[in-house]
Amino acid sequence: MKQHELYIYNSLSKTKEKFTPIHQGAVGMYVCGPTVYSNVHLGNCRTFLSFDLVFRYLKHLGYKVRYVRNITDAGHLENDGESGDDPILKKARIEQLEPMEVVQKYTVDFHTTMAKFNALPPSIEPTATGHIIEQIQIVENIIKEGFAYEKNGSVYFDVLKFNETNQYGKLSGRKLEDMIANTRELSAQTDKKNPQDFALWKKAEPQHIMRWPSPWGEGFPGWHLECTAMSTKYLGNNFDIHGGGMDLKFPHHECEIAQAEACNHSSPVNYWMHANMLTLNGKKMSKSTGNFILPNEMFTGENDILSKPFSPTVTKFFMYQAHYRSILDFSSEALEASEKGFNKLMDGYRMLMDVNTSEESSIDIENWRNECYNAMNDDFNSPILIANLFEAVKFANSLKDEKETISERDLSLLKQTLHDFLFDVLGLQDTNSENSADGEKLAAAVEILIQLRNQARANKDFAMSDNIREALSAKGIQLKDGKDGTTFQVMS
Repeated sequence: MKQHELYIYNSLSKTKEKFTPIHQGAVGMYVCGPTVYSNVHLGNCRTFLSFDLVFRYLKHLGYKVRYVRNITDAGHLENDGESGDDPILKKARIEQLEPMEVVQKYTVDFHTTMAKFNALPPSIEPTATGHIIEQIQIVENIIKEGFAYEKNGSVYFDVLKFNETNQYGKLSGRKLEDMIANTRELSAQTDKKNPQDFALWKKAEPQHIMRWPSPWGEGFPGWHLECTAMSTKYLGNNFDIHGGGMDLKFPHHECEIAQAEACNHSSPVNYWMHANMLTLNGKKMSKSTGNFILPNEMFTGENDILSKPFSPTVTKFFMYQAHYRSILDFSSEALEASEKGFNKLMDGYRMLMDVNTSEESSIDIENWRNECYNAMNDDFNSPILIANLFEAVKFANSLKDEKETISERDLSLLKQTLHDFLFDVLGLQDTNSENSADGEKLAAAVEILIQLRNQARANKDFAMSDNIREALSAKGIQLKDGKDGTTFQVMS
């Protein structure tokens, strides 16, 4: 394992802390996954890509990582998971499908979208419906510990009782007396002892399709329960990292902590991590408000927001140019700038393949490499990492122009480090890669068109020459005329 000290911003302590895993050389990480009742939007994708970066970097450092990310397919209720309609059931009625057809349809969409982003699949992807027994067992244990009560077939967590010996609100920094306004009343308002209490198990009304037998009658689990059940089942009662979107900090993650502490008498997670929002036109991306864009609409250009299509890898690169804990607002101008930057990085990387070596280096590659690791070790600071990667492009240009020299060993280290961070850690994809069969076929086809254009120019048929250039440009292929002939570039 490479000897680098990693520091993570812990949302619980609100400070950066040196990362020390519970088990040496191994990491347990849980991330709250999607509720699969609609197409995943870019705001969701940013969260999952943030933790894909964490997953990739931990693996790069040599850790054995068990990454668990759930699928919420039981359908938690609206209004903070306490009341209202189940979004999966609502969608099932609209589309005249079985609830699990809705779940399957949008789970496939989620997987397809994340694959386009070249995100690694988690080690385990459990579903809420596959862990009903475990959730019932946790409810029974919390009742046994005296922190929950049953009323009319539903079970509620007793927040006031819990707060007598524990601290409810420590993750979000909220005080219990200030939380009443944040707690939604249930349809059966008299069932709760206190408005702050939250549902562990809900009685299923006659119209509720998804229901399971339990000691308290037929019903379904509360929203917060599934993550406690699945994280502790696969990672233990105390594990290293729990991640999710900033919007889940309260009430979801706060309730997870309370459930786990009530049941297991120990803090469930050592490092809480929260990814910030992706905003559109300065407002939070949200399905409920309609202020969102779907990834495929971005990739195809079929939207009224952006000036042109943007590839998954450019979109991902754009997101990583901001720190995962900062709010990121996107616009066509910002994406176009990212696209240019991405192409510049890829050009620089390819340029290194043709660099001549010398006996000595005039560039300090070892120091540059350490700066790349320092960036990622500072709470996964991808924008600083990317700034350092652009320094490598400057190296490449200087070496090509023979303004600097580099030894064979240092060139190998430069290439390997750049490759590791671009493709293994950031998970970017070189859209111009000629290593693939598709890339080779494209290069061959464009080369034929370049020859036809050269012939047209030799015959002074400039209209034909311009037509070929413009037709290729319309398809995202840019021709570049230089002293050594004409080359092409696929615009991402």
